[in-house]
Amino acid sequence: MTITDEPARGALRDTFGRTASDLRISLTDLCSLRCTYCMPAAGLDWLTKAQRLTDDEFVRLAAVFVDLGVTSIRLTGGEPLVHPTLSDLVYRLAALEPRPELSLTTNGVALDRHARKLADAGLERVNVSLDTLDRERFAQLTRRDRFDDVLGGIAAAADAGLFPLKVNSVLMRGSNLHEAPQLLTWALRHGHRLRFIEHMPLDADHTWSREDMVTAEEILDLLRHAGFALTPAPTRGNAPAEEFAVTAGPRHDEWATPVGSLGVIASVTRPFCRDCDRLRLTADGQLRSCLFAQDETDLRAPLRAGASDDELAELIRAAVAGKQAGHGIGAVDFVQPRRTMSAIGG
Repeated sequence: MTITDEPARGALRDTFGRTASDLRISLTDLCSLRCTYCMPAAGLDWLTKAQRLTDDEFVRLAAVFVDLGVTSIRLTGGEPLVHPTLSDLVYRLAALEPRPELSLTTNGVALDRHARKLADAGLERVNVSLDTLDRERFAQLTRRDRFDDVLGGIAAAADAGLFPLKVNSVLMRGSNLHEAPQLLTWALRHGHRLRFIEHMPLDADHTWSREDMVTAEEILDLLRHAGFALTPAPTRGNAPAEEFAVTAGPRHDEWATPVGSLGVIASVTRPFCRDCDRLRLTADGQLRSCLFAQDETDLRAPLRAGASDDELAELIRAAVAGKQAGHGIGAVDFVQPRRTMSAIGG
């Protein structure tokens, strides 16, 4: 498939000169955990099977995006590992031309059963969410006793060669904030790349407040006070994380902290909107040009009504062209999106 009348590469540009090349596809809004900062204990009003895109629809839309210049596809949720045909879908996405980089964001609960076959199907990298190394606190934060499963999933992903393996952690005041040094030490010892993420206003209960949120500056100060030497990377590019080289750390039980790297995603206090290259496709086929957008472009309805690839491409171009300059968190007129993170996809 080739979209006509437009160059195949670098076609998705907005009015601020940014080029969209990274697509996040949410396969489902379902999740196997109930993290307190994400959704209520009883869950949410899930999409029906008819509302969610089929694998054929995911692949067709992905092919249109790739032909428009998307070079990286990340599969998200909800929890993408609950998608029943995930390995086959990865295989089909890996067969697209030109082949996009394929990665996955997961809570890790079922990763031990899927890591090898996903790698064999063409998956290259995984990001695993892990907010604590304390089993009891994990159960409190996620409302599920699955700590050992997540650790097993991380080990299985490493064994399957899904590198670099990134671990995403959200620190909450009054809960796991004090664990930041321990989490970093653990990640360095195992050769994983830890990324602390500021808690964003995407919770289902709409109880988020900037005053209660743990900021990137607090996290970095805590780590430095604990004895870590952190050197900012000279460049960042389009990456959402600020990277730091960990050149030294505290000693523990006669061994020195390994050197490595740390990422901090400060979407709230240090927004990277100016260099954002990401788009998001929800499980029900809505295109979002920003994680915090109020508007969506419906691709499912025209797709199911028989739209051609060229017509779908025009809808995508128009959505990208209308992308706002920034998310506006902190502005007096900022309104939290109706959808939660689990419904949008990370």
